[in-house]
Amino acid sequence: MQAEQLTSKIRPVFKYVYLTAFFVLLAGFFHPMIYRYSFDLIIVGIFTLFIGLAGGVMLAKAVAPEAKYPEVLMGMGLFLICTSLFLIYKITGAL
Repeated sequence: MQAEQLTSKIRPVFKYVYLTAFFVLLAGFFHPMIYRYSFDLIIVGIFTLFIGLAGGVMLAKAVAPEAKYPEVLMGMGLFLICTSLFLIYKITGAL
């Protein structure tokens, strides 16, 4: 019985560790190491992607049937996703 409880607690942690590794690689973590660039922009990019991830998690929790305040969660999730999109455009120089 304890093995099942431990597995049920580890699974969500593993999911977020996997997503973190994915976003770090997606942000091009190895590119500055190869071409000897600064890591400043990469760190900002990773932070921006985490803001979008937090917004997506809030949207997913808002549509769950056990959500207490779905309107608040949805509003916060959409706000974080829009903020992430704004920061992405700002980083690329489109704004």
